Amino acid sequence: MVDCHTHVFPPKIAPKLAAAIGHEFGTHPAGDGSAEDLLKHLDRAGLSHALCFTAALRPDQLIPANSWMLSLRRAHSRLIPLGTVHPDHPSWETELDRLERNGIRGLKIHPDLCGIALDSPRWNPVWEAAQGRFLLMIHMGPIRENGATLSRPRDLAVILKRFPGLEVIAAHLGGLYLWEETLAHLAGLDLYMDTSCCPGVVPEPAFAAILKRHDPERILFGSDYPLFAPDKQQAALGRLLTKIGMPSEKVFRNGASLARRLQTGGFPDLAPPPGH
Repeated sequence: MVDCHTHVFPPKIAPKLAAAIGHEFGTHPAGDGSAEDLLKHLDRAGLSHALCFTAALRPDQLIPANSWMLSLRRAHSRLIPLGTVHPDHPSWETELDRLERNGIRGLKIHPDLCGIALDSPRWNPVWEAAQGRFLLMIHMGPIRENGATLSRPRDLAVILKRFPGLEVIAAHLGGLYLWEETLAHLAGLDLYMDTSCCPGVVPEPAFAAILKRHDPERILFGSDYPLFAPDKQQAALGRLLTKIGMPSEKVFRNGASLARRLQTGGFPDLAPPPGH
C-alpha cells in the first residue's frame, strides 16, 4: 500500500517547516518532515512507498526544489518524488525536461502558495506542456473552513475540459471544505482524488455522495505527512469507509499501480490528444 500525499524537506530546514505547517493548522505536526522520519512512519503503518512533494512558492525556488526531489529519488527507493513548476520561471520548460530525463514524471502544483489562481491563464502553457508527460498533484481548496482559496473544484473542471490529455490527482478530495462543489463539478470525471486532510473533517453524507458518483478506484489514500501520521490517517479513513459501507480495500490498494508507473518513469497508456 502507498501513501499518495506526503511532504519531505531538506534536513536543515525540515523541523522548522514541519513546525510552521503545524502552527498554520493549529496542531502539532506528527513528524519532523525528514525522509528518515517518513520512512519510520511508513513502516509503522505497513505502507511500502510514498509519493512525496515539494513546491516552488517563488520562481527562484524552482531549480533548488527540483534538485532536492532528484536527490531523494537517488537516495530512497521507497520514496517517489514529484517535481514542481512555477510558470514565472524563465526556464520552467527546461526544468520539465530535466525532471523527465531523470525519471521524475509527476509535478506538484500549489496555486495558493504560489499566489497564482488555478484558473489564471499563466498556468495554460504548463497544462499544455504536461499533457501526456506528467501526472499533476494539485492542491485543492482552502486551508481552513470558509477560508479563501485560489484552487476551486469548478476551476479544475474547466481546465480538464480544455486540456483533456492531463492526468490529475485533486488533493483533499477535490477541495478541502468544498465538498458540494467537488460533488457538482469533479465527481465522476476522469481524475484521481486523494483523501489527505479529509478523515475526521469531511461529513459522512458528503463522502458517501462523492463516492457514489466517483469511481472508488480513483480515490487515493494520502496522509499529508508531516502534518498527520500515516497510521492514524489510515485508521481514521478506514472507520469512515466502514460507516458509509465501502470496503476499505477499494481505496487503500489504489495507489500501488500509480506508484509503479511513476517509478518506471512512464505513462504508456497515456497519449497526447490530437494536435499536441
